[in-house]
Amino acid sequence: MDARKLFHILILILFRPAIVVAVIYNVMSFGAKPKGKSDSSNAFLGAWTAACASDQPATVYIPPGRFLVRRVEFNGKSCRSEGITVRIDGTLVASPDYDVIGSIGYWMRFDGVNGVSIYGGTLDGRGANLWACKKSGRSCPKGATQLEFYNSSNIRINGLSSINSQMFHILIEDCYNVNLMNMKISAPWNSPNTDGIHVSRSKHVTIVNSHIGTGDDCISIGPGSTNLWIENLSCGPGHGVSIGSLGWDLEEAGVQNVTLKTATFTGTENGVRVKTWARPSNGYVRDVVFEHCLMVNVKNPIIIDQNYCPNNFNCPHQDSGVKIHNVTYHDIHGTSAMKVAIKLDCSKKFPCTGITFDEVNLTYGDQPADTYCCNAAGRMAGVVTPSC
Repeated sequence: MDARKLFHILILILFRPAIVVAVIYNVMSFGAKPKGKSDSSNAFLGAWTAACASDQPATVYIPPGRFLVRRVEFNGKSCRSEGITVRIDGTLVASPDYDVIGSIGYWMRFDGVNGVSIYGGTLDGRGANLWACKKSGRSCPKGATQLEFYNSSNIRINGLSSINSQMFHILIEDCYNVNLMNMKISAPWNSPNTDGIHVSRSKHVTIVNSHIGTGDDCISIGPGSTNLWIENLSCGPGHGVSIGSLGWDLEEAGVQNVTLKTATFTGTENGVRVKTWARPSNGYVRDVVFEHCLMVNVKNPIIIDQNYCPNNFNCPHQDSGVKIHNVTYHDIHGTSAMKVAIKLDCSKKFPCTGITFDEVNLTYGDQPADTYCCNAAGRMAGVVTPSC
């Protein structure tokens, strides 16, 4: 062989890129049982700890089966490995005893992680017994959130199903750069406080191609949330997409740069909603776009409620201090289940400003709908029916 050719071959061998293969940690190798009867919490934590300690990309794998898991927290602050993948082909089930997680506040939590991805699987919170307890008037725990991410960044969740959570299904709090795709979230229409996805104090959150039907908000957006993008959403049953409730605290971070694009609301309590408590606050809502939304028999298709007070309990009965500015409703159409299809009940002290309606067409069944607009200013473009 020619000496120069041999030299080039040696160079290619010595300097070719290394192929990195992820190490897989199967929870069954750590003692998890797939019959849904034995507690597999320690096995899940063991697999996570091993993945954390890995010097290579790592995958925690949950195979087909039903895995009983009590409260677990996956902490990433001491992880050597970043970019851990959790691949779920099975179903994780909570304890049938709602007290096991109901008084703690969460079922599964990721805290301080970076680059975690979750693919597939089902989370079953078995919330029905707790909902029944609450409806009976007996003394019950508050309930647990199904899956929480705290103080985390660069999170990706794709194809996860969440059913029958005791309370919120997915909570994103104090996080940065979170992508949720192809989510399926469901709970009965009368299950209390079962918000689909709640975002609070987080930046750059994307929610796309998701189907959510619960007993509360499909998506709720809390204080301190900025740069949210929601697209291709199917919502119903539930209370719609809500910014708020905001303004309970005097010192409160605002909500800014929120876009909801292409959504269908079916039989929901609300469509697109902004809700604030009627009390002093330095919070704000600004630069929000709701566009390409279809309303199908929705009670309140478009609503701003700055006198929010659920069940008329503990109502402050003051003027809301939350300042709402630059909210756009573009291409909102369909049917309202109530005569008033657009309700803007803004703060008397700090009226809503920069409200834009562009190509809005809402009817009350096959009849014309009405509006209620108080303390709101802005403009209309194109055909707007009904109009303020």
